[in-house]
Parts: sequence; structure tokens; C-alpha cells
Amino acid sequence: MSTPPETLYARTDAALGTFSVRPLDPFADAELLHGWVTHPKAAFWMMQDATLPDVEREYMRIAAAEHHHAFIGLHEGRPAFLMESYDPAEVELVGLYEPLPGDVGMHFLVAPTDSPVSGFTRAVITTVMSCLFADPSTQRVVVEPDVHNTAVHTLNEAVGFVADGPVRKPEKEALLSFCTRAQFEAATI
Repeated sequence: MSTPPETLYARTDAALGTFSVRPLDPFADAELLHGWVTHPKAAFWMMQDATLPDVEREYMRIAAAEHHHAFIGLHEGRPAFLMESYDPAEVELVGLYEPLPGDVGMHFLVAPTDSPVSGFTRAVITTVMSCLFADPSTQRVVVEPDVHNTAVHTLNEAVGFVADGPVRKPEKEALLSFCTRAQFEAATI
């Protein structure tokens, strides 16, 4: 019998229950992730045509990376979202902005569902941000979603992000946005 992965972070949402974060296992989680990242609702994740081996390779690459990490988020113990953190001074945003000490880059993807729950995605991003800010060295979270992903821009603003402006990445035009610990706390209290 295998041992369940360790919980790295957990929080309870008053309306929706327990959310937690655990390390991602590139092999054990690949099939689950493949269904998430290739789903039509995950178009901005840019893995629509990925095969299962493509997903395994991508998350093995992240698992081996020094400055990029991936996690599975759970709701009431069941996989419900993907979370990535990265050092924007080393990957993703190198040369596109002036990083500050304590900057952490973030991506998240909520699993597709046929039964959406009101407030769920907001609870997920709140969990992701709370998890990142649980590390006292994190001073500011940086995101770079596609400029056309207006739904995530609205969600980001709701938890304290302030847009800085578009930046051109090789794969997309991105809206660079920042959220300090104080901005997050003010938006979620």
C-alpha cells in the first residue's frame, strides 16, 4: 500500500470546506492532469493537444527544475486544482520586468467540472495565494495571464492583484500583475 503524499498547506473556507495543497507526482498525477490541461476550458493553459506522455514530460521537467514547482490542490481531500510557483527572476519573466526580493510567480488551473459551485474558483485562488504567503519570504506574487483571459483578470483583481501592463512573452501577450501581502490581506478580509 502506498503512502499518501504529504499535505504542504491547508485552509478552511467558511462556505466550501477544506482546501489543501500537496506535492505533484509527475507519474501518479499525469492521467488526472492530462484530462485537466486538455479540456476546452483550459485553453489558456496552452496544452490542448498534449498527449499523456507530453504531460508526464512537462511535469517531470518541472519536478526536476530548481526554480519551478507544481502542486495538486485538493478540496475535501479530492484533487480539484493545479498550482505552480516559480522564481520570476529565473524563469517565465526573465528580462520582462525588474524582479524584487520576495517575488514569486504563480499559475493555477481549476479542474473542469460538470457541476460548478458558486465561489469555488475564488476559494481556490485564495487558497493558492494563502499558501504562497504562508512562506514568510514571499513578499509579492506575480502573474502573467494571457491578455484575453478576462475572467482570470477579474478574479486576480478580487484577491488584490494590480495590473502593471502587457508584456510580450514568446507564447503570448500577457498582462503582468502584482499582489503584495498587504494587498491580498486587504482584499480577502
